[in-house]
Amino acid sequence: MTAACSLVWFRQDLRLGDNPALTAAVKRGAVVPVFIWDPEGEGQWRPGGASRWWLHQSLAALESALRERGSRLIIRCGSTLAVLQELLHETGASAVFWNRRYEPAVMARDTGVKEALKGRGYWVESFNGALLFEPWTVQNKAGKPFQVFTPFWRHCLAQPQSTPPRPLPTPKRLLSPAQWPSGEVLDLAPRLPWANGFSPLWCPGELGATRAVERFCTDGSVDYSERRNRPDLAGTSRLSPYLHWGEISPRQIFERLAVKAVDDPSWREQRFVTELGWREFSHHLLYHFPATPIAPLRPEFSRFSWRTDAAQLRAWQQGRTGYPMVDAGMRELWTTGWMHNRVRMIVASFLVKHLRLPWQAGASWFWDTLVDADLAQNTMGWQWSAGCGADAAPYFRIFNPITQGQKFDPAGTYIRRWIPELSSVPLEYLWAPWTAPAQELVRAGVVLGRTYPRPIVDHAEARIAALKAFQELRSLPKLLDASRAVSS
Repeated sequence: MTAACSLVWFRQDLRLGDNPALTAAVKRGAVVPVFIWDPEGEGQWRPGGASRWWLHQSLAALESALRERGSRLIIRCGSTLAVLQELLHETGASAVFWNRRYEPAVMARDTGVKEALKGRGYWVESFNGALLFEPWTVQNKAGKPFQVFTPFWRHCLAQPQSTPPRPLPTPKRLLSPAQWPSGEVLDLAPRLPWANGFSPLWCPGELGATRAVERFCTDGSVDYSERRNRPDLAGTSRLSPYLHWGEISPRQIFERLAVKAVDDPSWREQRFVTELGWREFSHHLLYHFPATPIAPLRPEFSRFSWRTDAAQLRAWQQGRTGYPMVDAGMRELWTTGWMHNRVRMIVASFLVKHLRLPWQAGASWFWDTLVDADLAQNTMGWQWSAGCGADAAPYFRIFNPITQGQKFDPAGTYIRRWIPELSSVPLEYLWAPWTAPAQELVRAGVVLGRTYPRPIVDHAEARIAALKAFQELRSLPKLLDASRAVSS
């Protein structure tokens, strides 16, 4: 009797371990692993340049892992439904399995694909391979989605299934189909030279993810709460791109942390576990409020008086604002495809409050330059910074880029690394070099406006202007109500 054959459609689940779709296919018989490059199916949020670099490397790693197990990865380009139908016909497969994604455009595409294939008599099934709690399973007492993190995460941890099942094992061998279909060569590597610096810093793929989580659990998780805000230290997990591309699952991390803390009953209260909760929360928000990648969750912010200034936006993008802590972060992003989370908050606050440029412009830049560009988390982070999202920073919270640098980069290590032209500036002036006496700048070889820019805005003046603009927004509904009362 010929074994049943199944297609496994890989997307952002580029791993063999703890892969529910792959496990289901292996149980049936022969497996044809498939990756389809269909940027049209992503809607307007097609992978940016840094994401394409990572995906290119990760697909090569997945292909290698499959080869080790007697299989291969079939890559095709085109409309997802059309490609799957072609492969079903070519292989004689009778089933298609995949792990779910939660972006609005992708969910709509996937629903159409599932209905069409089921209508043709194929077995089609999707699985949860990306989250601890799927968005539609978590509701508040009123049966509505949460918009504040703390009650959301408290509710999740109180559920009977709050401890996820053990990760699924990695298959040792994959049964091949009677005949392999042809594949295509897909070159996603960006042509821009900036991406050349990524390779020494990252190891995309499941093996790289495993090494990263082991390194973090061995060396970093104990001090995470104290060190996670320090960009000058190796205090974060740097797991975000591996989680985004599904090279490791959250329940694999959850189990590894549980093993490490076997004698600590309070381990689930640790800060890093809570960060996994924030990831869950971002997907919860995106699912329930699908317009938020482009529109504020708080509708009154659609009336906010954002400025338009192409020169200032470009200075921010290029790390030339004249504020070293901001510029260091933007240069780290450009060089590595990643930015420390504390610094992400600093540069985002600077864009939306010091410059009062729209948060969507920042989200778009991050989308193109981050190797961990994730629609749910990118949206939540930028709306939080702008004060227009769930659990958002209050309008009057305006990060001071000078004091933030003094507090979180106290020795100036981070700034000196990413802004070498300031490396000789004495520490007391490093966070605000324009305050240094002229002779100190001469000794340091710094010419403001030439070797390093002057500040493009004055912090105190920008703060006052931002507070005024946000206060006007807060009073606008009252003014509108008063206007309606007079006119009536």
